[in-house]
Amino acid sequence: MNLEKFHYDNKIVKYFSIATVFWGIVGMLVGLTAAIQLFWPEANMGNPYTTFGRIRPLHTNAVIFAFVGNAIFAGVYYSMQRLLKARMFNDTLSWLHFWGWQLIIVAAVLTLPFGYTTSKEYAELEWPIDIAITLVWVVFGWNMLGTIIKRRERHMYVAIWFYLASFVTVAVLHVVNSFELPVNFLKSYSLYAGVQDALVQWWYGHNAVAFFLTTPFLGLMYYYLPKAANRPVYSYKLSIVHFWSLIFLYIWAGPHHLLYTALPEWAQALGTVFSIMLIAPSWGGMINGLLTLRGAWDKVREDPILKMMVVAVTAYGMATFEGPMLSLKNVNAIAHYTDWIVGHVHIGGLGWNGFMTFAMLYWLIPRMWKTELYSRSLANAHFWLGSLGIIVYALPLYVAALTQNLMWKEFNADGFLQYGNFLETVLQIIPMYMLRAMGGALYLVGAFVMVYNLWKTAKQGSFMAEEADEFPALEKAYAVKNEHWHRVWERKPLLFTILATVAILIGGIFELIPTFIIKSNVPTIEAVKPYTPLELQGRDIYISHGCVGCHSQMIRPFRFETERYGEYSKAGEFVYDRPFLWGSKRTGPDLHRVGAKYPDSWHFNHMEDPTSMSPGSTMPPYPWLISNVLDTSTTAAKIRTLQKLGVPYPEGYDQQANADLMKQADAIVANLEKDGVFTESDKEIVALIAYLQRLGTDIKVANQ
Repeated sequence: MNLEKFHYDNKIVKYFSIATVFWGIVGMLVGLTAAIQLFWPEANMGNPYTTFGRIRPLHTNAVIFAFVGNAIFAGVYYSMQRLLKARMFNDTLSWLHFWGWQLIIVAAVLTLPFGYTTSKEYAELEWPIDIAITLVWVVFGWNMLGTIIKRRERHMYVAIWFYLASFVTVAVLHVVNSFELPVNFLKSYSLYAGVQDALVQWWYGHNAVAFFLTTPFLGLMYYYLPKAANRPVYSYKLSIVHFWSLIFLYIWAGPHHLLYTALPEWAQALGTVFSIMLIAPSWGGMINGLLTLRGAWDKVREDPILKMMVVAVTAYGMATFEGPMLSLKNVNAIAHYTDWIVGHVHIGGLGWNGFMTFAMLYWLIPRMWKTELYSRSLANAHFWLGSLGIIVYALPLYVAALTQNLMWKEFNADGFLQYGNFLETVLQIIPMYMLRAMGGALYLVGAFVMVYNLWKTAKQGSFMAEEADEFPALEKAYAVKNEHWHRVWERKPLLFTILATVAILIGGIFELIPTFIIKSNVPTIEAVKPYTPLELQGRDIYISHGCVGCHSQMIRPFRFETERYGEYSKAGEFVYDRPFLWGSKRTGPDLHRVGAKYPDSWHFNHMEDPTSMSPGSTMPPYPWLISNVLDTSTTAAKIRTLQKLGVPYPEGYDQQANADLMKQADAIVANLEKDGVFTESDKEIVALIAYLQRLGTDIKVANQ
């Protein structure tokens, strides 16, 4: 048998690993800063670039796409070469992928704190960066598929299945959700509006979690856990059932984020049904991972890498049970908009993604540097710091969530809300927020311990940039009698990729297309009109400051919500909202019916100093809105862009929009002066007041 000699490229893995560690620390530091601001708003240092609303999306992007993303690429580039017995298809593509991805992350760091955002959760980056993401993702896929085609190993191992499914699905999700029409270089409006935008976003948002934070890590689990345990995967057949059922079912579950909202009931029901079914394949993966360790539990007790993997897989199992439970309407009614959702997300993020990444790095670095791990004791210390950090982080949030829900819906003997002031619930859970920050700090300290341990490990070793191997060339495939049907698919990567793509497209097609083509799904309301130019500018200011991170704009049909906020929200009220702003967490009250509830001066004073209107408020002040001059040079372009998207502004209205803007601004300034508040018509605060006073006033309801 003739053996071909070749070399694996470890250098690209090294760089992705370094990027993983660096961005992980950055993302966690930003997250800790955001957590501290929830009980100590002064931690924003009094400037507009570090407020909670601005740094929350920076934190999520840094952790998801920078920390976890680089970890995925490090793990994939290392494992794929060895599973396929081939060097990556093209070194140039590898480095284009690496540097392109880092530039995208830097672009996020340079835009999000300055308010350049689409406001879509996990998809906040503006259109030029979206295009860059698409191009870099194509480079990654090209390199991956090229490697699979030139492989020497005939059959594709289970990890490769998950890598392929992740690649095609993330591509579809990103492209569909990112359709937007540019206004200028760093501003765009979504192609979708209101209910349709919400459905597309959470079809993307849920499946970004599924196919960026879950399926690639399942692929990593299937490679690194057996390697670390030195045992084969428990069940090949279970991995087949796990894979195909997971990728088919996951794509349907997005609407469970929108229960009790203005989304059509049939879409909500589909999301719930498929979410419940997801328990089976999700736990199939967890069981396959944990049972791979059968007979190796003595080793698990001693090995910090395996201990981290056990916690990671267990956290995956917990999160993938909790997610379907949260899709049940009775549970969702308790948990949605509370800190339960934050706790749920972080069980997955800190436990599943974080610990699996840490374990992978502890396993990879010594092998690439041809040495032993510097300190097993430090790795064990990291394990316990991280585990304790997760517990101290998550448990207070569940307590906070139950406190929030019980206080929100409590009525007194006279039939009135017991806690009519939303701020009462916020002040009650401040201690939980403090504990949460302590948990995050513990987790971060553990990460710093890892950085030191890995640095010392690398320092004592010698990096092996080119790792030699040899394997027979791939010969022409012949039919094998009685070969398992899935083995046939594994020999045909193109067919396998097509089948995976079909599996993930079915759910999206069945959910999205009816919502767009059947008009009854979004009934129109004649009284709902487009935003005025001043309101439009104010809405964009609201978006740029990330206000949706704390305030929802979706009143659900519960008595405790309609008593507190006003009439429940209707689908037709959002037809001009690009993007939708329903939110996913209430740190502050819902604002959908805030229009005309308070005088203009209340909003002015509230933005200048929230405690002047709401004593004890943990909302930071926004004094710069009072001094910043409103940029009206973009008004005409915004009107023209929205006209192209179907908003019925009159023909040529872009030419008179600023005149109408100033007329409305002058009226607001006059109202402020009556209350002894003095400002100028060209300030940002005036535009924001105009937007807030418009909210929920298109239909005639009794504001509470």
